[in-house]
Amino acid sequence: MAITGASGAPYAVRLLEQLLAADREIWLIVSSHGLRLLRTELDIDSVDALRERVGPSSWKRLVTLYDDADRGAAPASGSALNAGMVVCPCSMGTLSAISIGASRSLVERAADVALKERRRLVLVTRETPLSAIHLQNMLRVTRAGAVVMPAAPGFYHRPESVSDLVDFIVARALDQLGVEHQLVKRWG
Repeated sequence: MAITGASGAPYAVRLLEQLLAADREIWLIVSSHGLRLLRTELDIDSVDALRERVGPSSWKRLVTLYDDADRGAAPASGSALNAGMVVCPCSMGTLSAISIGASRSLVERAADVALKERRRLVLVTRETPLSAIHLQNMLRVTRAGAVVMPAAPGFYHRPESVSDLVDFIVARALDQLGVEHQLVKRWG
């Protein structure tokens, strides 16, 4: 899982909480812009504070933290097996880099590896309005095998709080990753 600098820190934190609750091993990469986002939106000023927020006991057991500058870390190699990757939130800059295979950071390289190895790559984008460049990049990564999932919550479930809206998006991301959850009521 990667956290980049697009607005949407509540999505990232809730997704981390749910992956830990599902007892999933997580390789976590937080870009410098992702850390700034956590600080700005949720007053989480460090990775240590993030760990405390989502649960230190589960974190110790399930989370391996990687430095975004370390392009030689395990997520940068196709031989390091994993179930896929989610970038939540995914900035348009990160989307752009992934769409052209730039691999300038570990986030970008890990996403590139997910695509080349035909593993699940879910990009939870959060930007509006979208430019033609954004749309072209979304089409390019979709054609390469990624799932582009704009953080656009629905309202048919009649949300009563911001948390309900966050859970709607996180539930969709968990569905894409094949992770069971009880966050939202299923349709029908």
